[in-house]
Amino acid sequence: MSIIWKTEMSLGIILERSKNTMVEHLGIEFTETGDDFLVARMPVDHRTHQAIGIMHGGASCVLAETVGSTAANFCVDQNTAYCVGLDINTNHIRSIKAGWVIAKATPFHLGKMTQVWNIEIRNEADQLISINRLTMAVLNK
Repeated sequence: MSIIWKTEMSLGIILERSKNTMVEHLGIEFTETGDDFLVARMPVDHRTHQAIGIMHGGASCVLAETVGSTAANFCVDQNTAYCVGLDINTNHIRSIKAGWVIAKATPFHLGKMTQVWNIEIRNEADQLISINRLTMAVLNK
């Protein structure tokens, strides 16, 4: 187990936890874990479009909060604590009409009561789509 992960994590565990949630409905797939990051991707299609045919800004927020909050919850002992979102800030840099967007979450701060995460969302050509900062509350069970 790495330095930041306090609960056993694998793509299989994350997939199981995602069943019957918005994650599954939007087609979000977790693709990679590392010592201090988590990556997921989401299709840009009819489920994530706004009326003019580009990815809805709210879909970026959903992807960012999904990958950030999932990572946050593996940075605590899930027997005694859990994390919930307090605030998300998203800056939209570039639009996208189709394909996949890839989100990578890395921590800025992992405290006893709060966590702050950086989530960059990029397209398949590695162009920046949005930057996101997610603040999580760490709560006792």
